[in-house]
Amino acid sequence: METVIFATGGTFDKEYNEIDGSLFFKGTHLREMLEMGRCRLPLRIEVLMMKDSLEMTPEDRKQMLEACRSCEEKHIVITHGTDTMEDSARFLDGQLAGKTVVLTGAMIPYTFGSSDGLFNLGASLSLVQALPPGVYVTMNGSVFRAQEVTKDREKGIFQYRAL
Repeated sequence: METVIFATGGTFDKEYNEIDGSLFFKGTHLREMLEMGRCRLPLRIEVLMMKDSLEMTPEDRKQMLEACRSCEEKHIVITHGTDTMEDSARFLDGQLAGKTVVLTGAMIPYTFGSSDGLFNLGASLSLVQALPPGVYVTMNGSVFRAQEVTKDREKGIFQYRAL
């Protein structure tokens, strides 16, 4: 296989607790999402962690880096929370020669039914096959190099950042 998806948690995989209104992790929804999208790309899925990206630590990013370095696949998609996705992309950038890494996430949990996660996952799987080696972020129809992206928290969108 040439493609692997590393799941790290984030809004992509959050569940809603109907009793207290909190969000939590039970597991990844990736297999269900790929089946729903009729994905025919041969790939492997590995759960690295199930964390809100605001709780990501330097050790978590090192774990992502090691997973990317040690895998045989040259095409890597990482599902990640949007709050610190740009930080993880910048951390990975320049450390994975010959590999194409695309980070993606969702602004709305998949289980809510109106999530952008399906669209973003499909885009990431297409882009990881088409882009040259490097680290990228894709969200809501846009793709950015790791060093060129920022999340505008007021607008709730990803955009180019001034370098």
